[in-house]
Amino acid sequence: MTTKEAAVTAIPTLTTKRLVLRPLDNADIPGFVEIWSDPEFTRYIGGRSDPDSVWPAMAGNIGCRALTGVGPWAAVERSTGSLVGRAGLLWTEAGRPGVEASRPGVEAGWFIRRDRWDRGYAREAASAAIGWAFAQRPDLDEVVAVILSDNTASVRVAERLGMTPKRLEFIHGEDHAVHTISQADWTAALRGLPAVPAQGRQNAR
Repeated sequence: MTTKEAAVTAIPTLTTKRLVLRPLDNADIPGFVEIWSDPEFTRYIGGRSDPDSVWPAMAGNIGCRALTGVGPWAAVERSTGSLVGRAGLLWTEAGRPGVEASRPGVEAGWFIRRDRWDRGYAREAASAAIGWAFAQRPDLDEVVAVILSDNTASVRVAERLGMTPKRLEFIHGEDHAVHTISQADWTAALRGLPAVPAQGRQNAR
């Protein structure tokens, strides 16, 4: 997909049992500032909580989708309408300008606010995102997750998604475990978990 084609591709909304994954919006900035203000939340992922940092980060997420066709969504709790985090995909294929060669492929990420931990929201959101990517990209061999080894909670999420740690990579000054799941393994083990896009099928690249 060219940059121009990706830019005009509508961002889908995904609906799961308890969450809505929808496009990011300027109105989300106060919510993300609050979420990123929790030092326990940012312990393994970093990031600043002031609006002047949150907005460029969010713009970068939106730009990733415009340039590559994949990107994060805002995760909203269906029962309350509350913003509870961010989840989705990044395309970090090796060889793309400015991308470390050790981070190939489509990468899944999940960030759920601390007062919603231990509810299975991260797995639910990531399942929807990964399932969407595989459904739209039959040629996509695998999805990866890059996680600090000490981040045991995210490691457990990856395991519950059926991901397997394949190697260690030195990224952003620290060793990260690269977890992967192939499209074939996803189809065999997790059929039925991914959400159905509320706005129809879109190109995932």
